[in-house]
Amino acid sequence: MRKGILYAATCYLVWGLFPLYFKALHDIPSLEILLHRMVWALVFLALVLSVRQQWAWLRDVLKQPKLLAGFAASATLLSTNWFIYIWSVNNDRIIDASLGYFMTPLVNVFLGFIMLKERLRPTQWLAVLSAALGVAWLTFHAGHLPYIALSLACTFGMYGLLRKTASLGALEGLSLETLLLFPFALSYLIYLALQDQNAFLHANWQTQVWIVAAGPITAIPLLLFAAGARRIPMATLGLLQYISPSIQLLIGVLLFNEKFSHERMLGFLGIWIGLIIYSIDGLRTSLQQRPVSPPFE
Repeated sequence: MRKGILYAATCYLVWGLFPLYFKALHDIPSLEILLHRMVWALVFLALVLSVRQQWAWLRDVLKQPKLLAGFAASATLLSTNWFIYIWSVNNDRIIDASLGYFMTPLVNVFLGFIMLKERLRPTQWLAVLSAALGVAWLTFHAGHLPYIALSLACTFGMYGLLRKTASLGALEGLSLETLLLFPFALSYLIYLALQDQNAFLHANWQTQVWIVAAGPITAIPLLLFAAGARRIPMATLGLLQYISPSIQLLIGVLLFNEKFSHERMLGFLGIWIGLIIYSIDGLRTSLQQRPVSPPFE
């Protein structure tokens, strides 16, 4: 339990600090950062799989077209989510990105209702309604939907839905996704190099090191997340996940001076109230379902 909390909290802490990493690469176009993230994540994961001698699963997967199609879809959603997030950070929209990850748990609840026909408890409906009112207020105040936040929440929510129904573990699943993305990423990077538009080749060595570091920086938190999720209850994991967007919000407001007006805070407040209701309901349900040990056992 203690190790699980440590693993999950470290994962969310690293994800929360991601804006600092991508800001360090602000001279590199967002699309190119994404392409390098795909390439170097696969290189790092291949090393991990080689050290663990854990390649046998790939032979079986390649014989299952339906499974490959499912992971091609999840890889597309994951890369879309990555691109939107990188673009948001490098265009001074860190607060919008944090909102997306605050919304993700409630989007997951709604997707479970729509796609998996899961029944929602009244308190879960209340949480979703509170978040919807927050989004409606943000839309009214800004004159348009919070499209960055909604795009991040929906792509990551759909990605989580596909991965929930997939048969591969975290390491194998992420390896397969990056393997499917690798040919497209490498081909486009080669095309940019031939056109003399590959920013990586013209960057200083410090920036090049940071880009190559995208491999472990991408993979290690996901592996920590998988290790933590296996050891702690989902209710605890659900509470810990708010570490990441909270840190991102603080970085956007305090470090990069993004505007966070009182009107905007009201919209966030609706979503935060929804999250509080959702978290309390999850904890209550978890405690009710926990088996009670008989006395003197």
